[in-house]
Amino acid sequence: MKDRVLSGAILVIFFLAIIVFNRSFPLALNIAIALISALGVFEVIKALGFSRRWYITAPSMVTAVLVQFVEFQDANLYIYAAFTACVFGALLANHKEITFKEIAVVYSMVVIIPLGLQTIVLVRGLHAEHGMFYALICVFAAWIPDCGAFFAGKFFGRHKLCPYISPKKTVEGMIGGVISSVVVLEIWGWAFAEILYGGTRQVNLLTLFIIGFFGALVSVLGDLSFSLIKRSCHIKDFGNVIPGHGGVLDRFDSVIFTAPFVYLVLRLLPMVP
Repeated sequence: MKDRVLSGAILVIFFLAIIVFNRSFPLALNIAIALISALGVFEVIKALGFSRRWYITAPSMVTAVLVQFVEFQDANLYIYAAFTACVFGALLANHKEITFKEIAVVYSMVVIIPLGLQTIVLVRGLHAEHGMFYALICVFAAWIPDCGAFFAGKFFGRHKLCPYISPKKTVEGMIGGVISSVVVLEIWGWAFAEILYGGTRQVNLLTLFIIGFFGALVSVLGDLSFSLIKRSCHIKDFGNVIPGHGGVLDRFDSVIFTAPFVYLVLRLLPMVP
């Protein structure tokens, strides 16, 4: 418990520091997300048992990094076209060592993980002045319900949510996560408008409610999806990089799902005029 709380606090401080230095060094966010993306892809490849096959690992990690430094669709198409050529060329050259099904699993993860995390970078561009506030919400929309579900499940959990996929998750925990997500994000929006700007800025609380409520459910979807991947690979955690949490993906699996959802909501319902 102590390691989990301490590691969580350090991660929050890490993202807050990126926000503080955004004006002087905007690439800090891109670099941070590129690192997380590359490590996440590597953890999946390692879980699948392919980490020593450089012809899979190298193009996968390079793709995961490059995606985080482009902010327009055409560049993504070129990057993934090159990646596709690399992996299928590798498959043809090494077809006795690896199958199409194995390549397909890796390929899907190199699409889902980097593009999901890229929306944290893209959401920053939705508002010139408060883009980093938006980016932080992408992360908080996943971490707040996860934290709320952890404590609610610990004290009130009785009914298992998905016992085969994730034995510790409970229905009560999920409800606690949804409630905590809505409450904390609404308070965060109020504090942003009233404390930081003295009431001179208006925040769309309906947008925050939608993100808090439905984002918590999307977060559960992401968490359970990657738990299923771990179970399929017969591992407990993706790694041990983050004490108390496991690997990078153990902490950012739900973010991969919530970040695109937050981006979509903010495109349709801007939070700050």
